[in-house]
Amino acid sequence: MSTENQAGVNNTGEPKGATGSTSDNISVANQVPKNLNELKDDQVLRKMLEQKKQEVVLYFWAAWAQHCKQVDTVIQDLAKKYTKTEFFRIEAEKFEGVSEAYDISAVPTVIVAKKDKIIGRVDGVNIPKLVQQIADCRAATNGITKQPSAGSVPADLKQDLNTRLKECINRAKVMVFIKGTPAQPRCGFSRKIIGLLNENKIKYGYFDILTDEEVRQGLKEYSDWPTFPQLYIKGELVGGLDIVTEMIPTGELIEMVPKESILS
Repeated sequence: MSTENQAGVNNTGEPKGATGSTSDNISVANQVPKNLNELKDDQVLRKMLEQKKQEVVLYFWAAWAQHCKQVDTVIQDLAKKYTKTEFFRIEAEKFEGVSEAYDISAVPTVIVAKKDKIIGRVDGVNIPKLVQQIADCRAATNGITKQPSAGSVPADLKQDLNTRLKECINRAKVMVFIKGTPAQPRCGFSRKIIGLLNENKIKYGYFDILTDEEVRQGLKEYSDWPTFPQLYIKGELVGGLDIVTEMIPTGELIEMVPKESILS
């Protein structure tokens, strides 16, 4: 049987042998599961989501991201365990439309989708959460319901969060909220904005939003800006990568930066 399944998606398995025949010495455990697919055509994914009654796992990755290697192994193990669930490996920067549709701005990210709904999401390397998310979604498919969440954030806690966000934004005269760290950014956009700040000798503070989901989600509402990275100067939002990129050639960004934040 060909490694191309009926949906037209190529599996990512290794060849069975030099002549294509199956050897009795090959361990089944070393073969990539048939339900783990490498996305070649986004239309195939669309059809799969429309037709599939069960959940579909979407694993967004990038070749340059070392963190993806660990998640790669876990995804293979999960695909072997949940054989009735379709898994897709999606190269995030190659399929920009799919990545944008699922708000992917860092890799690795794993989405559990059912039809047009997202029923699970894990950003970054969080293996215990990833394993639990897949297990919970499979359980829900089998009619097992999780205990509902406590609901929306109380007003007093929301006020405390806003105070915390304001403190984070004002930690430095120039503050950037990114995915990862300046030395090890976790998405292409964060890598680019850090590069621009360094090239223009701007001294800045940073906050890794992948380490704090409360800050990540709260900042979107606080600043009315839904994506990351986000750059702030003297406590005021400047914008994201596109805006910063446009402001550099005109000199507008440098004019906004306090003199003490310009490296000599």
